Amino acid sequence: MTPAVAPAAPAKVTENLIEVRGLLSQFGDRVIHEGLDLTLERGEVLGVVGGSGTGKTVLLNSIIGLKEPEGGSVSILGHDRATMTEADEADVQRRTGILFQQGALFSSLSVIDNVASPLVEHTDLPAAVIRELAEMKIAMVGLKPEAHHLKPAELSGGMRKRVGLARALALDPELLFLDEPTAGLDPIGAAAFDALIRQLSEDLGLTVFMITHDLDSLYAITDKVAVVADRHIVAKATVQELERSDHPWIREYFLGPRGRAAGRVA
Repeated sequence: MTPAVAPAAPAKVTENLIEVRGLLSQFGDRVIHEGLDLTLERGEVLGVVGGSGTGKTVLLNSIIGLKEPEGGSVSILGHDRATMTEADEADVQRRTGILFQQGALFSSLSVIDNVASPLVEHTDLPAAVIRELAEMKIAMVGLKPEAHHLKPAELSGGMRKRVGLARALALDPELLFLDEPTAGLDPIGAAAFDALIRQLSEDLGLTVFMITHDLDSLYAITDKVAVVADRHIVAKATVQELERSDHPWIREYFLGPRGRAAGRVA
């Protein structure tokens, strides 16, 4: 009797939540990006690094729709930015969360009202349900109920970051954008925030696009790192692979004194 042959394991299907092809970005005659390509797979935690003036934030703004590219294409969650309808834009907003560098909280609103604002804007849920969901998100990022009625001016820098993160998670997004999430935090606070992001990404199945200059964050929480230099992405790889790169900027960044120290801690 011919032995039964086990069926072949199905091929792993990858899904790109972000696809940037041939991006051209410029301000007047100044070219920021030229021929930039980048993809972000579902479930990936991607760090984006580059020297000052390389256009990391310009890239982020092109992806989330705050800047229109001068050339190339940008696709997010299956929607082409160039042909996106209002319904497509609403779909993208419901499925993404953004934590801006300074938190971008509404100064006149309390913590709980800040976190509830996306639910108020994008859902028809009753006020009591919205409040309960907002309370859950605030607890999820490690803040106590005593913070609910504080205004942003009454919060520490670390607390503002956590409130901004809770608001970014309000609609249970599948794609999370982080712009320098640990900037301005002391080393202990930064390490705690890194741990929070890593835990939430695993627990919630998030895909994360994170601009950062923090080497500790890159070693602690990213799956891969994309390096912006020479007007495009010169490498996308794990930090361990980037340590072996012969690109001058990458070598200086990862193998300089601070890079070596971060690598030893990781």
